[in-house]
Amino acid sequence: MAELALLTPGGAPDAPATVLPSLELLPHRLRVLDLEPAGLLSGPPATIVLLDATSALVRARTVARTLAAMQLDAPVVAIFSEGGLAALDDQWPVADFVLPDAGPAELGARLSRASLATTPETPDPTPVGQALRAGDVVVDEASWTVRAGGEPLDLTYREFELLKFLVGQPGRVVTREHLLHEVWGTDYYGGTRTVDVHIRRLRAKLGPERESLINTIRNVGYRFSGPAQQSPDPDVVE
Repeated sequence: MAELALLTPGGAPDAPATVLPSLELLPHRLRVLDLEPAGLLSGPPATIVLLDATSALVRARTVARTLAAMQLDAPVVAIFSEGGLAALDDQWPVADFVLPDAGPAELGARLSRASLATTPETPDPTPVGQALRAGDVVVDEASWTVRAGGEPLDLTYREFELLKFLVGQPGRVVTREHLLHEVWGTDYYGGTRTVDVHIRRLRAKLGPERESLINTIRNVGYRFSGPAQQSPDPDVVE
């Protein structure tokens, strides 16, 4: 049984009945969310994302691009009206599309096809205390140091914790709220603006050749794009 998430303007619980009626005839679990990518980062992970493009085409395309940048394990299937199909081109990074009047057999086949086309990789857990390497950036929790290109970086406690968390989640999009919870703790009452400030400082200290390692996902959060590896010797730069 698949975990489906339907992104539709307003996120009304009764939206499936009008957007894609045959959904109610399939044995899948379904969450209905507003047309915002950030909603997918909380709650049970979706195995397939259904994107409602039957009305707000421009907004839906922007959401599709954001979802592609987030590099989710879940494929995206867009729902187009017949007239809206004229807007479907290579600017829509989706796995497949379906029309609202698709029957349960067709919808089930398209969802199965999209699901089989995506094979998520499960990252190996990183032992506590192991140094992490992403390119020439090495984060060593044991010695509480960070090196970039072999040179030590002068980071504050929060900057170190923030970088360590991001490097330990390579490719994963993390919301500002989640970063506040993980790095600043549940008893911190400041706003998410402090995350943006610390990200800017981290990028400045990493330098212009490495600042792009921390990607901004607009209206969602941040992602560390470099591949993280366990490093046997944090002082050795390959």
